[in-house]
Amino acid sequence: MHQPAPSPLVVFDLDGTLVDTAPDLIDTLNGLLIREGLAAVPFDEARRFIGGGARLLIERALGAHGRDCGPPEIDRLYAVYVDDYAERIAALSRPFPGLVDALDTLDAAGCRFAVCTNKLERLSVKLLEALGLADRFAAICGQDTFVAMKPDPRALLGTIAAAAGSPSMAVMVGDSGTDIVTAKAAGVPVVAVDFGYTEVPVESLAPDRVIGRYDDLPAAVAELLGLRAG
Repeated sequence: MHQPAPSPLVVFDLDGTLVDTAPDLIDTLNGLLIREGLAAVPFDEARRFIGGGARLLIERALGAHGRDCGPPEIDRLYAVYVDDYAERIAALSRPFPGLVDALDTLDAAGCRFAVCTNKLERLSVKLLEALGLADRFAAICGQDTFVAMKPDPRALLGTIAAAAGSPSMAVMVGDSGTDIVTAKAAGVPVVAVDFGYTEVPVESLAPDRVIGRYDDLPAAVAELLGLRAG
């Protein structure tokens, strides 16, 4: 019996792509640093540290202070950070402008959605639930969902499988080099948003498309997957 073709699947990064989480991430980070006797990191500097998960965020912040900590100390700080962040998960975090309308347009065109992030899965689900977005996604996968995390392509391919999608009918949407490298390694086209958290302009990382607002996402997805624009 002929199997129907899989629905188009749009896989999103979370921090800096779906949701502007920087205010809560940085407030949590600076609270931790202050309790450790270190100065808070300026917002614009700390914003560039986001993108590789909370552990890397902490390591980058400590590095900015010239403090080199071993794994046991990083583990301790990480555990405190995760607990603190979970308490304020969506105090200031909000979806980027135009996201919900873009999801509606893509949904009307037959697309389904998933999340592939280096945030812990439980924190990702908690954040999206708090913002009323969790039900929009067929799968929400974090750094601890699979044996590998981005930029390992198994994280993206695992997310696509968890959402019952196919790599041949999927597109990644992200904001950083990590997302672009992951998508390319998985053989999946990638749209980069230029308003997220990255140390270099996303244009320089050669994504398949770059958008500066969510209004332009449906057309970019349609072009990359050969769909009719909604």
